Amino acid sequence: MADAPKANPVRNSKASNVPPKWGISNGANAVVGQSGGPTGVINASLVGVIEEARKHPEIETLFGSMHAVVGMVKDDFIDLTNLSAETLELVAASPSSAIGTSRNKPDAEYCAKILEVFKKRNIRYFFYIGGNDSANTAHILNKMADEIDYDIRAFHIPKTVDNDLLVTDHCPGFGTAAKFEACALMGDDLDNRALPGVKIDVIMGRHAGFLTAATVLGRQRDDDGPHLVYLPERPVSMEQFLGDVDGVLGKLGRCVVTVSEGICDADGVTWARKLAEQAETDAHGNIQLSGTGSLADFLSAQVKSNLKVSRVRADTFGYLQRSFPGIQSPVDFDEARRCGREAVKLAMEHDNGSVAIKRLGNGADYAVELFRTDLSSVAEKTKPMPDDFINAEGNGVTDAFIEYAMPLIGELPRTEYLGGRPRI
Repeated sequence: MADAPKANPVRNSKASNVPPKWGISNGANAVVGQSGGPTGVINASLVGVIEEARKHPEIETLFGSMHAVVGMVKDDFIDLTNLSAETLELVAASPSSAIGTSRNKPDAEYCAKILEVFKKRNIRYFFYIGGNDSANTAHILNKMADEIDYDIRAFHIPKTVDNDLLVTDHCPGFGTAAKFEACALMGDDLDNRALPGVKIDVIMGRHAGFLTAATVLGRQRDDDGPHLVYLPERPVSMEQFLGDVDGVLGKLGRCVVTVSEGICDADGVTWARKLAEQAETDAHGNIQLSGTGSLADFLSAQVKSNLKVSRVRADTFGYLQRSFPGIQSPVDFDEARRCGREAVKLAMEHDNGSVAIKRLGNGADYAVELFRTDLSSVAEKTKPMPDDFINAEGNGVTDAFIEYAMPLIGELPRTEYLGGRPRI
């Protein structure tokens, strides 16, 4: 298909601070992709894009790119324009990525191939749901399109269970994954009460500890676990780790521990890296941390051999955390869908950007508003847990984190334990 004819320049007072570009005629096409690790609500963002795109005559056909940039290079698309309302609701409620995903990191040559496909299909709107690397892909494509005078509007829609994107208060995907962690540890703690000992759970979190911190959100009794929480932001020596566990055992006779996959030794090197003789890495150079079980096994062995504890168990939660069905946080679901819709609305006025969330209230007054930020402010960057969310000992979280996270996960189940009642 030939390129859309150039209209008169559009100057909009609400436009971004980049130089104004040529307007886009009605009848252009759009593409949406889902990138990086799946989440429990990434499809809600996809459906938000689909719903809003239908309202704008500027968009003739909305393509879904199969497996993100891989589909864009291969010209592998499906038509998302005429899906039924019933199908959309089922998709929105489903975990994982409905049109597939990819961890490919496009370079200039890769992006040039994508733009050739965009030209062929007259794609002028690009919506990319993902994390900081996805924001960077949108940024690169937008700049390269500028260089060849091909007008596209590139928008990033935030997604990550790690909750580590800059600018936004929190990320769609985190609330649902955090709810999973809270529920999982509620059950794990009850299991540990029934058969006392030490239980260690390794949780996703390469550089940011938000998800591991969320394991505390289901606590209902003063002695509920997890009793110790270790985050990537605070190095922990084996001496400290064993001392902390021994202290809890001496007080409670049992101990539940949650550990981020990215925790570091006192020298700043991750325990996972020290354990991996040949570390598996992805296209972004990230070491493979999830799913191997080696860190959990190592920590379990250290406790068993050094503290002489007979019952020590460990689990690596792995990919269960991000695509578990039936556990969507209502707040997370709603905000993810809103972010998808907002990206389309913003694309009608701006050249590019990333959707971000601003918190307006907390607790019973929790509310948010969405706004546009520059792609460059999100691309390739991450944020750690704030210092005031982590306790002074580096083995737990503060009330400030709980106040921040609780509105994002929705209602949790209640549990009861009878073992604390008086004996007769």
